[in-house]
Amino acid sequence: MPTNPSSRSGLQILAWSVLSLFVLGFFYPIIGAWTGAILGVWFVGTQRPLRGFLWMLAFDLVPGLAFNWRSFPLSGPPPALEYLGWMTVASLLGVLPFVFHRLIGPRLPGLLSTLPLPLCGTAFHVYGLSLLPLQMRAARGLLMDQQANKPLYQLSAVFGIGIIPFFILWFAAVVVWMWNHEFRRGKIAVGASVFGAIFVCALGYGLFRQLSGGLALQNFSLAVRFSWACLGVACVLIAVALFNRTARRPWATRPQAVALLQSPFTGNPLQLVTEDGRETLVSSSGEEFPIRNGIPTFLKPEDLTGDNGKYNHLYETIGGFYDDIQRVFLALKGFDRDAYFRSYMSRLEVKPGDTVLETSVGTGLNFKYLPRNVKLAGLDLSPEMLANCQANLRRWQMDADLYLGNAESLPFTDSSFDVVFHVGGINFFNDRAKAIREMIRVARPGSLLLIADETEKHVKDVYEKGLGGYYKGRKQPVSAPVDLVPPEMEEIHLEQMREGEWYTLTFRKPAAAGIHAPELASTMEA
Repeated sequence: MPTNPSSRSGLQILAWSVLSLFVLGFFYPIIGAWTGAILGVWFVGTQRPLRGFLWMLAFDLVPGLAFNWRSFPLSGPPPALEYLGWMTVASLLGVLPFVFHRLIGPRLPGLLSTLPLPLCGTAFHVYGLSLLPLQMRAARGLLMDQQANKPLYQLSAVFGIGIIPFFILWFAAVVVWMWNHEFRRGKIAVGASVFGAIFVCALGYGLFRQLSGGLALQNFSLAVRFSWACLGVACVLIAVALFNRTARRPWATRPQAVALLQSPFTGNPLQLVTEDGRETLVSSSGEEFPIRNGIPTFLKPEDLTGDNGKYNHLYETIGGFYDDIQRVFLALKGFDRDAYFRSYMSRLEVKPGDTVLETSVGTGLNFKYLPRNVKLAGLDLSPEMLANCQANLRRWQMDADLYLGNAESLPFTDSSFDVVFHVGGINFFNDRAKAIREMIRVARPGSLLLIADETEKHVKDVYEKGLGGYYKGRKQPVSAPVDLVPPEMEEIHLEQMREGEWYTLTFRKPAAAGIHAPELASTMEA
């Protein structure tokens, strides 16, 4: 029997220490220049480009207007407008490199994906120093922030002041790159060693120039030449990214998956139609279901009403950083993330070659804990979550058939999957009973089904405090849907985990019709 994951004090101490470092960055510029860049790379990477750009611009511009006005004396409306204009220009120069990184980085292989930010950021930073008024350069430049950082400050005498934003922004991009790859040993070795080797070589060259008397402290022409070199390399990376676009696998190459599909509204089988390069699923009654960004769409307006619409709006908002919120939360509590997921995923009965469906697949995190030799499918109500699921699958070098649809009306034929499970979300479905019946319908006879979600204790302790507008004022408390499982199901088992904050419900679909229903047996284990 799988055991509950236990808390690890070492992991918890490390997590709180890192969090404290980021908090200190808000008060000490020498730290904040580094932690702020990391947060910027991470945040923009979790958002759609335009939304990330607008939020980053707001985060940068509003505090800048509030705290830097003393460096730009105001004596009337024209100076105030001039100040607003220059601060807007400064914020744009600071934010655009992050957006450039967001657009280009994912299309580059390996550690090359970390270079768009430092290259573009250095060029824009040096250009900003030549463009902005003198009063604003001190407020916006990184040179003054890093005066106490002697190694980096001295490097600026050799390579020009552009070297400071280059190393700060590259460090941030490498850290986020390693974070996205979950700090696996191989990624840490590559990221840390390459960054460290180049930084040490630069320091060694700087020391040699210092001993030979070849320093020219803060020579701006050096910065200009270095920034032009960065801009040239950035242009090369743009060309590489344009030729390195990842092609999505067309549905014409997935006949077995298409054969399992039916209209979730009429039950009619679906066929794939390709016209002008666009793929569409069509039923015999004339229903059309478009395939957008590689994902068939099976939604109608009624699917986004009630609680389904309410919580879908939440997931559309937090979908980009949903994974990271969970990672940070678990780390602060000292939980090993792998043990956390295996505590419920290990309950599934998965054999090589099985077809596996997860309803409310979200960002696909559970797929990592399944064998690689199975055929994966996932359905979710949120386009944002599915877009992040696609990104995760590319990062993990995995493949799955993804569908945009309602778990209460699955677009699959009867008995299509060997394994069917659901983790998170069913607590707030419009019709939980219908969703469970749909899971049973598409599961093959004899298969074990899993439902896992948070308990009322977790919702009150965490969700109501952090997202009160969504979770307060509920008509009824959260409860495990054991009473909604049809009585003819076998081996019904309910278990509470993690000090009562989580439940897992498993049950088996009868192997053949007509088998007598066993007596309901649910056990509650702390």
